[in-house]
Amino acid sequence: MDLKHIRNFSIIAHIDHGKSTLADRMLEITHTIETRKMRDQVLDSMDIERERGITIKMQPVRMEYKYEGQNFILNLIDTPGHIDFSYEVSRALKAVEGSILLVDSTQGVQAQTLTTLAMARAGGLKIIPVLSKIDSPLARVSEIQEEVVKLLNCKQEEIILVSGRTGEGVESLLQEVIKRIPAPTETYKGESDLRALVFDFKYSNHRGVIVFVRVFDGKVAKGDNLLFAVSGEKFIALEVGTFSPEETPRDFLSPGDTGYIVTGIKKPGIASVGDTITMFKNPLPAFEGYMQPLPVVWASVFPENADDFAELKLSLGKLKLSDSAFSYEEESSGSLGRGFRCGFLGMLHLEIITERLKREFNLELVITTPSITYEVILKNPSVGSGQAGKKIKVYSPYFFPDDGLIENVFEPWVNLKIITPVQYVGNIMQLLFDHEGEVGDTENFGDNRSTISVKMPLRELMRNFFDELKSTSSGYASISYEIGEMREAFVTRLDLLVADEVVPAFSRVISKKRAEVEAEKAVIKLDSLLPRQMFTLKIQGQALGRIISSRTKSGMKKDVTQHMYGGDITRKMKLREKQKKGKKKMKERGRVNISQDVFLKMMRTDSQ
Repeated sequence: MDLKHIRNFSIIAHIDHGKSTLADRMLEITHTIETRKMRDQVLDSMDIERERGITIKMQPVRMEYKYEGQNFILNLIDTPGHIDFSYEVSRALKAVEGSILLVDSTQGVQAQTLTTLAMARAGGLKIIPVLSKIDSPLARVSEIQEEVVKLLNCKQEEIILVSGRTGEGVESLLQEVIKRIPAPTETYKGESDLRALVFDFKYSNHRGVIVFVRVFDGKVAKGDNLLFAVSGEKFIALEVGTFSPEETPRDFLSPGDTGYIVTGIKKPGIASVGDTITMFKNPLPAFEGYMQPLPVVWASVFPENADDFAELKLSLGKLKLSDSAFSYEEESSGSLGRGFRCGFLGMLHLEIITERLKREFNLELVITTPSITYEVILKNPSVGSGQAGKKIKVYSPYFFPDDGLIENVFEPWVNLKIITPVQYVGNIMQLLFDHEGEVGDTENFGDNRSTISVKMPLRELMRNFFDELKSTSSGYASISYEIGEMREAFVTRLDLLVADEVVPAFSRVISKKRAEVEAEKAVIKLDSLLPRQMFTLKIQGQALGRIISSRTKSGMKKDVTQHMYGGDITRKMKLREKQKKGKKKMKERGRVNISQDVFLKMMRTDSQ
């Protein structure tokens, strides 16, 4: 088809602003899906997406629409709305020429929308402002229109009003997509000058990695010898096709098309989002902007049953094939056995991966408290070792050095943007103070709302900040963040000792200011979870080089003289003395076996 009859676009929206519902109506109006096969959230393929109403994996779709007697192809690339997946969003935006900015008319513009919008503008995309849920009794159409006008510096009549539920305004939105969004263009004109951007991929047991691409230049057909420009891997295209929204094989993909290529590759780490596919015999340079997303949150994953270790290893390998941003390496723990240290893009990413392991592979898991990467500069740890001033990266709290060995510690900070109704600003300021936030500019944003710019340690963002912000603002505040610079950190390792032995799985890195509070909390929680032993047991919290919290759990008592009746008192005293010595020996040599259940409950936060 002629390039001028193709439109590639995406939808930018905050979580739960009606993006998937709007996409459903578009598929209905363009007859891409038969009415009898229609269901809610067609483009959300995972169960977890349907349950939570969020988009995690991008599902592209090709729609055909007749306008003014001409047939047009509309390629929609749906994007994730959550900030953990901002790199995937940036690649999806690179694959299109325009974007629909979808704003919920009951809630207004949210912080995460601003982040994605800034990416779209930086990429020079044409933005079409759209208000959704106009049929809702809670809709504040005129107020939100003013917000969008101020945000985009556009005219009010340029904003399109739609309802994904009833379908009102969706037909005219499709026509505006054709009118306003520019047609794709080519840089190279030759058919063998192939450049296709990989914006997502998935893994099939039978066909290997299937890459989702937007073709910018040249043609790609079944049987072509192709090359990943960044990873340098050669492969043969086993099949090419488009999404309707199911995979539909085609003879070839040409410039402007969005589709898929079956690679047959069954090795992890080859395909990655942002790579460029080009001809093996005539390789062209990769598109700019490629990067390998770096994990910012780390957690250890152990199987509840040690026999499941091999199964867990296999499952992680399969997940890695469909998610290049996720990383893992083997580790072992004295208390939890063999497991894996995994790196994630954020807390939602961690939640999704662990949820998929449980659902898709039926694994019961123990997940340790998430931590971040610290850069530690050591003092002279041992005379003559030559390690003074050595910089090390610490991913696990258990390997965080003792205070006496540390010269300096650096941790990642994040730049936050919070949008909230004005009445909650005071409470949020107090919350930010509790989480070591540095408040920057506070500006009015639209009708009776404020935006607050904040810098905060990533460690504090992970300390239940999202839940506390939602609670403080009655659910009205929204937040977006990006990883900022490394800064000096005033942190220490908190260890929990049970019967004078450190339990590695309970170690974590905390702020020195909160050391006493955190130690007391952890010791009280462990005290309530551990069953009584045959001997008196000490549970202690150790940080800053000393014990700062302690609880004593008295041992079980048994009256060893209960069977005796009458007789000399010295007989009873001998038995009691023997019992006392036995308890002392038990305390010296005895070990406390902490059950899996206690580990699980200690890992869970109070909110869980």
